[in-house]
Amino acid sequence: MGNRLKDNLNSRYFEAANKLTSKRARRRIVAYVESYDDIYFWRTVLSRFENEERYFEVMLPSHQKLERGKKSVLMKFVGDHVGPDMIACVDADYDYLLDGATPQSRKVTESPYVFHTYAYAIENLQCYAPSLHETCVAVTLNDHRIFDFEDYLRQYSEAVFPLFVWSVWFYKTGRHSRFSLTDFGRIIDPGGFNVQEPQPSIDHLRRKVGVKVRQLQAEYPNNKADYLQTKERVKALGVTPQTTYLYIQGHHLFDTVMVPIMNKVCNRLRQERQDEIARTARHHTQKRNEMSCYEHSLQDIRQTLKKNTGYVLSEQYRRIQQDIEAYLTTARKSPGT
Repeated sequence: MGNRLKDNLNSRYFEAANKLTSKRARRRIVAYVESYDDIYFWRTVLSRFENEERYFEVMLPSHQKLERGKKSVLMKFVGDHVGPDMIACVDADYDYLLDGATPQSRKVTESPYVFHTYAYAIENLQCYAPSLHETCVAVTLNDHRIFDFEDYLRQYSEAVFPLFVWSVWFYKTGRHSRFSLTDFGRIIDPGGFNVQEPQPSIDHLRRKVGVKVRQLQAEYPNNKADYLQTKERVKALGVTPQTTYLYIQGHHLFDTVMVPIMNKVCNRLRQERQDEIARTARHHTQKRNEMSCYEHSLQDIRQTLKKNTGYVLSEQYRRIQQDIEAYLTTARKSPGT
């Protein structure tokens, strides 16, 4: 019974189910995602397309087994079963940048029913630079701009871009075991960071990247033309030296780069607010009550960042929306939909 149910759960199954419902009922479109964290992101993306005719239900690909991840969405469960009434929504990872060089890349970039983030992962979009100050305000309730996130991530991106191109080249040519994402992530870790003096962190990063780039140039002396071709191709796909942070491994950006930085920024903002309360309170009881009220209003940095939707102003989000709109337009014209 379980296997028969699994075999039937394809777009045709949901299309038939939709036809059996009342003509006045809304059409149900199932959107399969990789993990629990992806549900909120894709719900945010898809909700604006819901109306009196249709709605989306975002879920993991299997109720029978606790399987998660991109492979489960694309291969094990969904496979070739996607269609007008069942779609897959996944992180782009490097599949977008590999531009059809692998079977999975072709599935991600060519299927009209598979949608991707256009950034490496949802974590990259949650760390969208123009939205990070607002995230700090939500965490600390202090609107003092003490750190320029946009400038830092621009410099960070410019520093890692030359090595990023090498990383894409290694994956595109099937040599990723020689320079893996783990190897890449280890080098682009900014290390120590000072809110008041962030430049030494960037300078240290540039030196580390430069050492590795020179090493790879020595190991692959005949690769200049391929490297330049890869560089131009990733630029054509939307990567710029100033926005590389959106295309590196999402968990690395979120956990290793942004959360440590935001912790330090938010700690300073909290301290500012606490100092202000201590300075302006008229007596000890007022100070204690005001401090307690403030501390109970503070938010967790990691959880607030996971719910950050400032990416709706990004070019990557706009492209996702365009893809969904094109899919719905085609589905409306298809017979029987």
